[in-house]
Amino acid sequence: WQILAITFTNKAANEMKTRLQKLVGEESANDIWCGTFHSMCLRILRANSESAGLPKSFTIYDSDDSKKLVNECMKQLNIDEKTLSYKTVLSAISRAKDKLINPVDFDSSVSANDFKNQLISSLYTMYQSKLKEAGAVDFDDIIMKTVLLLQNNEEVRSYYQRKFKYVLVDEFQDTNFAQFELAKLLSDGYGNLMAVGDDDQSIYRFRGADITNILDFEKQFKEAKVIKLEQNYRSTQNILDAANDVIKNNRGRKAKKLWTDAGEGEKI
Repeated sequence: WQILAITFTNKAANEMKTRLQKLVGEESANDIWCGTFHSMCLRILRANSESAGLPKSFTIYDSDDSKKLVNECMKQLNIDEKTLSYKTVLSAISRAKDKLINPVDFDSSVSANDFKNQLISSLYTMYQSKLKEAGAVDFDDIIMKTVLLLQNNEEVRSYYQRKFKYVLVDEFQDTNFAQFELAKLLSDGYGNLMAVGDDDQSIYRFRGADITNILDFEKQFKEAKVIKLEQNYRSTQNILDAANDVIKNNRGRKAKKLWTDAGEGEKI
């Protein structure tokens, strides 16, 4: 019960739950906090909705709901789709929330001659206002509002920091700023954070992933112990040698040398 295990996909979370059920039984496994960032945060928000400034039965907007709402805001502000697409607006709002930037802070960061971002700022403000009116949150709000709740409410923060003695995060190279802050906040109680990841597999920068989260891990957590898992079980050595020779040219990565006991195998 002292472990919080966070993964990136529902598939991975379900795989972990299945394994846990075999270890501790179905009933006990259901009480273990093991799931995605969003499912964990949703659980915290549902239990502390009032403290988070949300109605008890708040609804969650999916991508279609968000698209409709942005289009509604654009119509009200007389912004033409040719001037600014709803995709651009939603992407900008999502990036802002990944960095925990609220509409007020977003607006204050926009320069006077930046027409496009001025429009986005107005839309972001109206979009959040309409979400609040509807008693709803979008997908990005789920993490942002949880982080803000933990930052601003000492009682709630202390409860979860005491509850989780060990915080485990998978695919750490794909975390964004908000997810990193969440992991840090939840593990601050005991100082036990285990991050599993591979900087060479970081491909989600376009989704807000921040590779410095894993590259600078030891700077953020001074007592961190690094264990390299360099043995590969899928490939032959010829394939790994080629991969090693290519990836070593990348800047900004942690050195590692993949090896296997599966033999040299065919040449590429």
